[in-house]
Amino acid sequence: MLITKKHLPRRTVLRGIGATIALPLLDGMVPALTAISRTAAAPIKRLGVFYVPNGMSMPYWFPKTAGTMENLPPTLQSLNHIKDRVLLCGGLDDEPANLVKGGGDHARSAGTFLTGVPFKITNGADVYAAVSMDQMAARELSKETQIASLELGIESNAMVGNCDGGASCAYTNTIAWRTPTTPLPIENDPRAVFERLFGTSGSTDPEARRERLRRDRSILDAVGAELQDLGRVIGPGDQVKLDEYLDALRDVERRIRMAEEQSARELPVVDQPVGVPNDYQEHARLMMDLLALAYQTDLTRISTFMLAREVSGRAYPEIGVSDSHHPLSHHQDEPAKLERLHKINEYPYLVEKLAGLPEGDGTMLDSTLFLYGTGISDSNTHFHDDLPIALVGGKAAGIQGGRYIRYADDTPLANMHITILEKLGVPIEALGDSTGKVDRLTGV
Repeated sequence: MLITKKHLPRRTVLRGIGATIALPLLDGMVPALTAISRTAAAPIKRLGVFYVPNGMSMPYWFPKTAGTMENLPPTLQSLNHIKDRVLLCGGLDDEPANLVKGGGDHARSAGTFLTGVPFKITNGADVYAAVSMDQMAARELSKETQIASLELGIESNAMVGNCDGGASCAYTNTIAWRTPTTPLPIENDPRAVFERLFGTSGSTDPEARRERLRRDRSILDAVGAELQDLGRVIGPGDQVKLDEYLDALRDVERRIRMAEEQSARELPVVDQPVGVPNDYQEHARLMMDLLALAYQTDLTRISTFMLAREVSGRAYPEIGVSDSHHPLSHHQDEPAKLERLHKINEYPYLVEKLAGLPEGDGTMLDSTLFLYGTGISDSNTHFHDDLPIALVGGKAAGIQGGRYIRYADDTPLANMHITILEKLGVPIEALGDSTGKVDRLTGV
């Protein structure tokens, strides 16, 4: 690290022609007196929750025995080269899902996954649940960021009314609750996410957006002069980070424009958000790239990501799964169906991306803790016990991976939540049906 007397404000941005660009965390933003040692400044800690709907293909998830893992199970096999960052946790239950008076198991699983509290059954606007653990973290960690949290997904949240056994779609379409009566809807439009992070177009009308794209060839062109000035005052290490960041930003912008053009050309009559690619894999990667950018610029440190909503009937021909997701989850223990269901839940892209981005003395994955899982274990039986839960990353929070640990039967999932919050520096006494913290996350 190059130590100078110059100090860039942490919230330094570049402005030009109505555009605002947030910068990645640069060494020059660390005050000179603390820049000598990264340990002198409080390390950044982030939380990302990835939720899988419709349950998991359990034979492909848990190892046969607890302890150190020589290899990850099939669903996570693509992360085997960084298996020391993956901690599998068994024995955790979501009993509040069983205590909801009415509704279907899918609404129960998503609606209680991060709250640990049974929710009110209604198919109207009078929903009532509890504050979710991600929002408890956001209340504290957002003091240092511009955006409290991001709620992202791949499927549209346009469904309203009754979605599962008389339960409001609010319980199936999100896992994040700011207050007991305020569910936070997911955003699946990459353009909308980009505008939230880096500036708006002033209109949600598709033609207005296209006109803005024609008028402004690139947001980055508007701040070119300021970028040149910044390049003269930052150190070589920061210059490399800035160049890498701008390359990533320009690439995301290019791909969003391409997606909008493809949507307008191929689906001119279909009522879909402009900017959403037709290809699931490209859509998912684009959303994950945007989340990585949000982390990289420190615009937010908290996110939830639903790979699909509960009761999703989407098919995935891109990966060789032509079955509708929800019917496939009722696999009746047929080996071929279990194998196809496992394919749907195998997605390591964001983890590998953050593992390759340097930050401080490590990588962005070291500073980011992902909770990956679902509120249903065996999707054929709809059980809410022995849930498939994995913690990925989180070295800065003390998480030690490369292991499969099991807790006593009936251990509340909420115990994991309060332990994660403590690791993030947001200690709470209780959450939902919690009975205490879990142990062994650090290997002790």
